[in-house]
Amino acid sequence: MKRVTTLLLLGTAAVALAQGTTFLTIGSGSTTGVYFPVATGMAKLINDAGTGVRANARSTGGSVFNVNALASGELDAAIAQNDIVYYAYKGTGLPAFQGKANSKLRTMAVLYPEVLHVVARKDAGINSIADLKGKRVVIGDLGSGTEQTAKQVLDAYGLNEGDLGQALRVSPAQGISLMQDKRADALFYTVGVGASAISQIAQTVDVKLVPVSGNQAATLIKKYPFYVRYNIPAKSYKGIGATVPSVAVQATLVTTTNVSEDAVYKAMKAAFGNETELRALHPSLASFSYDKAVKGLPAPLHPGAVKFFKEKGLNIK
Repeated sequence: MKRVTTLLLLGTAAVALAQGTTFLTIGSGSTTGVYFPVATGMAKLINDAGTGVRANARSTGGSVFNVNALASGELDAAIAQNDIVYYAYKGTGLPAFQGKANSKLRTMAVLYPEVLHVVARKDAGINSIADLKGKRVVIGDLGSGTEQTAKQVLDAYGLNEGDLGQALRVSPAQGISLMQDKRADALFYTVGVGASAISQIAQTVDVKLVPVSGNQAATLIKKYPFYVRYNIPAKSYKGIGATVPSVAVQATLVTTTNVSEDAVYKAMKAAFGNETELRALHPSLASFSYDKAVKGLPAPLHPGAVKFFKEKGLNIK
């Protein structure tokens, strides 16, 4: 029976290849973040469309890993912060990309704001970013966009990793455990508002959101123009009773010139063709629109995306 099953599977694969099916592996992020459910949802929309493009979402270390995996061919598409994509495209900004510009990177669509959450235990005595000095702080997984954001924000407040009591490079899931066990005082996470990881911490630990505002936010935005001011609404999480000022970058779906125009166009039409269906994938996508999807591009639009957006009436050059 096992041999028959194997032959059937091989036969199915052969038929798919014969029909010219294109397979897209989409890089996301931690399973507790927003990238993963968004990528998984888009993969399902692509698969349900039956256009000859098949997709699957893979959990990864985040933005920096994703753009490097696009360069190596390990991934076909990925979600990543727009600033990280820009640095990779230009070969600048971060040591991981310095002198290694990936001119093949292409944008499919800008998705939603990714907001910096600086979550602190209420019993840690942290009321501002400056108070992180000497504290045990989760600054994001090694190679993640959050790690880069944490370094840039600390710098805006005149701090660096050496000023922290301990810089913890772990995944959001591990960061939650450290916060719950009182082995971490605060956590950086650049993620869409409503992320399950932040909600989970707020449900189990008395926490506060630390603001990023004033002159320091202005300095950050001037130095890194990808950032915009963003107010985290009151009651976004348990115990957060007032609006908290912060900053945000943009989550962006990207691919490379190695993926054909036809495949990207079909994937775009399946995942983005119905705005209502797309917005329903996650609360972070609630404000998605075609106009916003082509603003703040970190790399040129892929020809398949250009074709899609032109069909939607956008004036794309």
